[in-house]
Amino acid sequence: MFKKIVLISLVLATSLFAEFKSIYAVQLQEMMKKGVVVIDIRRADEYKMYGTIKNSHKLTFFDEKGDYNIPKWMDAFTKIVKDKEQPFVLVCAHANRTKVVGKFLDKDEKYKNVYELNGGINYGWIDKGHKTVR
Repeated sequence: MFKKIVLISLVLATSLFAEFKSIYAVQLQEMMKKGVVVIDIRRADEYKMYGTIKNSHKLTFFDEKGDYNIPKWMDAFTKIVKDKEQPFVLVCAHANRTKVVGKFLDKDEKYKNVYELNGGINYGWIDKGHKTVR
């Protein structure tokens, strides 16, 4: 009986707190049809080199030196993602930077529906045959 109570408590606790999730291109396409916000956190030189996913918001997080300005970035971010319940998908080159930013938004800033494109735009989108725009 005690084990059942603990198990039920764990299930309820995890359902109350959404977690940062990794999705695949097919899932992203379905979410985009429903109007999900896509935020590309790469740098301008990367946008130019590889393009972006159509209708994504360009919102660079790390500069070429790896530096960042959280207050400035959050100011721009909150103009795109209006509340902490709104789903959004983060995109970078290989899904390394999105893991850092996504976990920050999920754990520290308490956003409930944080997603990243698994493999990033290079391995999760372009390598799967999907187009980008320039």
